[in-house]
Amino acid sequence: MSCPHPVVAGQPTQTGTALLETATAAIQGFGPINQIHQHLCAFHYYGDDMTRQVEAHHFCAHQNEEMRQCLIYDSPAADARLIGVEYLLSEVLFMTLPDAEKQLWHSHEYEVKSGILFMPRIPGPIERKDLEKVAKTYGKTYHFWQTDRGDALPLGIPQLMMSFTGDGQLHDHLAKHVEKHFGVSFDEEREKRAYMKGPDHGIHPKANGGGKGHKTVIRETNCRPATGPDDHDTSVPRVFV
Repeated sequence: MSCPHPVVAGQPTQTGTALLETATAAIQGFGPINQIHQHLCAFHYYGDDMTRQVEAHHFCAHQNEEMRQCLIYDSPAADARLIGVEYLLSEVLFMTLPDAEKQLWHSHEYEVKSGILFMPRIPGPIERKDLEKVAKTYGKTYHFWQTDRGDALPLGIPQLMMSFTGDGQLHDHLAKHVEKHFGVSFDEEREKRAYMKGPDHGIHPKANGGGKGHKTVIRETNCRPATGPDDHDTSVPRVFV
């Protein structure tokens, strides 16, 4: 369950730092951030462990009609923690991906039609107009901060996240907490979204992990790229994701 107030390691922001931020904000431009136009609330689970579930607030911008990119926070509050990113692709772009890549992407049809993905404070008719498109998309998500285990800092390597594809998967207490906090009813929205359609060709069998759990790990190898024609030293171990 998400923490109601972020607890982050470190000293409180000092007055001098706040004043400096105010000065730089008045001068600099924030083009990429200013393109964010949408707040989506949803839930993610760790790609290898569906029992580890978190509330995920997406702040999204369109790259074009077929791709969106989202910053993910643990809440919509001003002091929320940035915990990950998600990319959304149209079905057309998703189908161009190699099969091995498709396994890293999850479908959004169930999320949308079940009501558990929603746009806080947006009137239903406007919300549903956009979610008709989202229902047909696929998303790729990595979280950097494992807030569900109480980490005070973003520890470890990024973890691949997935989204729910059927009833009974989302923890009931987590669903009820969000419904109460935002004044929404997932069951009521499910009825209103029953007409929506997912991907035109159906959910691809390679999506959603291909039905298997996926975990990001670090492994070590004894080889490294050569820096020149005579460089074949394999004695230096490397770690990579």
